[in-house]
Amino acid sequence: MSSFVIAAALAAAAGVSAPSAPAPDAEPQTDIVVTGLRDRDGYVPQDTALAKVPAPLRDVPQSIAVVTAEVLRDQRALSVQEALKNVPGVGFSSGDGQRDQVTIRGFSAIADQFVDGFRDDGLYFRDLSNVERIEVIKGPAAVLYGRGSSGGLINRVTRKPDGDVTSVTLSAGSYDNVRGEFDLGRLDTDSGVGVRVTGAHQESDSFRRQGILRRTAVAPSFVFGRGQDTSLLVQADYLVDRRVNDFGIPAVNGRPVNVDPSTYYGAANARDADAVRSEVLSQSVTFLHRFSDDVSFRNGFRHYRYQLRRRNTQPTAVNAAAGTVTLGHGGLDRDEDGWSNQSELTQVLRAGGMRHTLLYGVEIARQVKDARTIAARTVAVTSLLNPVNPVVDNTIFTALSASQLNKLDTTALYVQDMADFGHGLKALVGLRYDDYRQRTEQRLPGQTPLARTDRAWSPRAGLVFQPDAAQSYYASWSRSFQPSAEQFGLAANNTAIEPEKTTNREIGAKYTLLGGQLNVQAAGFILKRTGIKGTDPVTNLILPIGTQRTRGVELSAQLDLPSGTKAIAGYAHLDAKVVASATPTLVGKRATLTPMNQANLFVTQAIGPHFGIGAGANYVGDRWADPANTTILPAYVTADALAWTDIGAVRLQVNGYNLFDRRYIVSGHGTSPLLNMPGSPRTVMVTMRLGL
Repeated sequence: MSSFVIAAALAAAAGVSAPSAPAPDAEPQTDIVVTGLRDRDGYVPQDTALAKVPAPLRDVPQSIAVVTAEVLRDQRALSVQEALKNVPGVGFSSGDGQRDQVTIRGFSAIADQFVDGFRDDGLYFRDLSNVERIEVIKGPAAVLYGRGSSGGLINRVTRKPDGDVTSVTLSAGSYDNVRGEFDLGRLDTDSGVGVRVTGAHQESDSFRRQGILRRTAVAPSFVFGRGQDTSLLVQADYLVDRRVNDFGIPAVNGRPVNVDPSTYYGAANARDADAVRSEVLSQSVTFLHRFSDDVSFRNGFRHYRYQLRRRNTQPTAVNAAAGTVTLGHGGLDRDEDGWSNQSELTQVLRAGGMRHTLLYGVEIARQVKDARTIAARTVAVTSLLNPVNPVVDNTIFTALSASQLNKLDTTALYVQDMADFGHGLKALVGLRYDDYRQRTEQRLPGQTPLARTDRAWSPRAGLVFQPDAAQSYYASWSRSFQPSAEQFGLAANNTAIEPEKTTNREIGAKYTLLGGQLNVQAAGFILKRTGIKGTDPVTNLILPIGTQRTRGVELSAQLDLPSGTKAIAGYAHLDAKVVASATPTLVGKRATLTPMNQANLFVTQAIGPHFGIGAGANYVGDRWADPANTTILPAYVTADALAWTDIGAVRLQVNGYNLFDRRYIVSGHGTSPLLNMPGSPRTVMVTMRLGL
């Protein structure tokens, strides 16, 4: 309850001095739903499509963070993790060295990645060359998006044919990091026919010994009838990513070992023996028809194909007395094919001085996930502080410890009402029903098929009070469900277990100040997830962790002034811990990878019409590496800076990261204390962008 009091006090204090904006929010255009784009926001976002209908951020009774295209450009962010440094309440996982993975408000978001509102839960590292902005909704979002989203979800909004654009970007930096990007687009405004193609290629070594990155991405898109009553958007996205699989460094006596950040605990021939390759191809088709100003229909279809080939060597045990670490080698192959279809009718009703924006939706989806785990074997026992990397022959690792074919079927109905009662009072209520079926074929001898069906209701209710165009106060409640095997295959130890449930109670305030040049957001919340299960990384048995609760306060602000000053800032205080468990030793343990305090600040200043500078810092408090809270990842502060100059159509930019060359651990595994990823030492990147 103290979190609520703090948030309310902050909101009240801000409200006292909040000047009113000169004009109320303009009613958004319906075609934003199709394109997901509008004029660039600068640093200050104004609206979101996360409510499935275009809406000002101030009208949504939930905390939403947006990392805009201009922030991504100025920071030269090249990964989801780099982008999410700007979002308070997000913690980082190493993701087995193969995928984007974060925690939000103390809960894992491994399967809560979306793109343009479609689930994108393949286990891979995403490229940002086709991303216009990243939106993070905090708290359960199952009312519109289905299973998962305990702490929130991440939605990437892609670039689409919205105008004429020609740009080529080249970057070069530390550790032989070289990257090229292009973005070409044309739109005929009379016919509404447009095309856009984005792409990137990157090759880099790493501060980690043996580390490499080779990736290529290309994404074409076509639109027919943009801005007209009937439109069709066709998109495709291809990515291939190859790198060394890196699980980081082990820990001893409750701390990561004190070694040079480059120290690699893997194979001596890692670029062959410890390689991981991901390949993703997706296609989507979005049809929109506007029957009238008040009624429109949207149908979106997305298909994807994902392949993973991973071989890895990693620490599996530490002998503190002997000063040794055991290295094991294994692998994983995944082949996935899936599709999703969303049909949505939007209707605006006006009656009795009230305005209702109603959304009726149906989603049908299917995923087929083939996973084969190569049995791990010990390949070396070596010095903990000065490891001698073994040479590993992948060809002798052929035995499987697991082989599963998982079929996931979703059928869902949902309805939402965004109501404006007048006099500054608004509401957002919704309900979704999911029929989620999972079948697992166990293909090793002696194993039997498993199946489970979960049917769940996911409600949300929120009330918004806006005394003027500058102030918005809200209270909300929402609930989501997490199936026993949400992302992976069913097993004998989880098939009979009911879904976990997450509820979120939140109050907050949003301010639109200085005529829309400053956004401030404050939220206090209590987030509780019951029926939590966890897997013991040694025995692979399900642990009854029980109930985890997060009490928290989040503050954020975005500034964009005509004088050329721009800023994005945030702070989160998260008290996340287990409050009930059938395993008494887990009660009181804190959530993994979740700092109690976290802050970020990034400021840029234009100097005249052609020059600019900027700087920023990130603070991340202590985090626990494992559920038993045996190993701590120490707090750290990093500082970044940039400078740029515009010479005609060319922008030259220099970014420096971790300027003071601090040693720190940026992420952990979340279930094991042995797999902790060092952060990068000081690096520099020089970028030239030609835009016509």
